[in-house]
Amino acid sequence: MSVYKTKEFSKFARKADLGSAKLLEAAKAVASGQWDADLGGGVFKQRIAREGGGKSGGFRTIILFKVGGHSFFVHGFAKNEKANITPKELKALKKLAATFLGLEAEALKTASAAGEIAEVKDDGDDGRQD
Repeated sequence: MSVYKTKEFSKFARKADLGSAKLLEAAKAVASGQWDADLGGGVFKQRIAREGGGKSGGFRTIILFKVGGHSFFVHGFAKNEKANITPKELKALKKLAATFLGLEAEALKTASAAGEIAEVKDDGDDGRQD
């Protein structure tokens, strides 16, 4: 299973200082059935702890996932900035999940080459993904 992040999510992760190790850990938890919320249609909410703090006051990420497929980080927010996603956002995320989770290998390469998605890799350094 590969883990990807969208261009928009990458901006959020950079500002929030969420490195590759934290993202991969969150994706692995969802893949093993340890998600915080299954929102339906392949959309999952997963909390990620803030540096020096716990998960409850940390960040919320939206991961698109299906068993045997890839994971995509598509949205993130701090709990203190937003309580949850809206029903309208959830509807849009479910449509996005239907698209992303059906992508074939060639389409993933094309989206990556266009800069729309980037694979999250274990970078082995200070945990930051630029």
